[in-house]
Amino acid sequence: MPYFFGIGLHVIVAIYFAVHAVRHRQNIYWLFMLFAFPMLGSLVYLFAVYLPSLRQSRGAYVATRAITQFVDPNRAVREARAQFDRAPTVASRMRLGAALLEAGDAPGAIEHYQAAANGPFADDPALLLGLARAQFALERYADADATLTRLFAVDPSMRNQAQPALLHARSQAALGAPGTRAAFEAALACASDAAPRCLFADWLAAQPSQADRTRAAALYEEILRDGQHWPRYAREHNREWLARAQSGRASLAGR
Repeated sequence: MPYFFGIGLHVIVAIYFAVHAVRHRQNIYWLFMLFAFPMLGSLVYLFAVYLPSLRQSRGAYVATRAITQFVDPNRAVREARAQFDRAPTVASRMRLGAALLEAGDAPGAIEHYQAAANGPFADDPALLLGLARAQFALERYADADATLTRLFAVDPSMRNQAQPALLHARSQAALGAPGTRAAFEAALACASDAAPRCLFADWLAAQPSQADRTRAAALYEEILRDGQHWPRYAREHNREWLARAQSGRASLAGR
């Protein structure tokens, strides 16, 4: 009986890997290997294909990053600072600034970004974007908006990239600028993920127009509907936006 159980288990594992091979469009010879040599073929497939594919997946990346931040939250800052101490270049200064910003140290980040912005690479798009992010984090919205305007003048293609477009819309909204609506529309055209839709909906919900509040409700509903079909890592990654959409929808329904 244990003998037949072992054979059945090997076949089940082989079938699982065969389905994985078909879905990921692996070479047809893997199917032959899996079923001609159920145990050996499965072991080879496990180490040659399956585990490497997990390491490259978005879910694995998010999980690995979360674990790393939990176990050693200061690792990125420590490594970036060590590199900057060894070679205080503009690139290493920018890396340190980005690491500090991700760690929640916006004052430390802006110090490095501003120092880099005073040098010969003052018009570097990545530098300007990092500086604008740090300024926004410190609620220096006018400075962030001015930096983004400079960024778009230096590299007009950045207007069509998700992160700078959304940051521009958020800066405009914080300033109460007349270009806020157009900035959010541009951000939505660059990316259709939850963050720009939710932030635009939040802004629309605060407007006096019924048409704006109706569109806000539609955006909240769209986020929640799409969220039902996201994989687990995507729902976890967008947990804040899903909660805000739920809250926003309820708030509008109560008016």
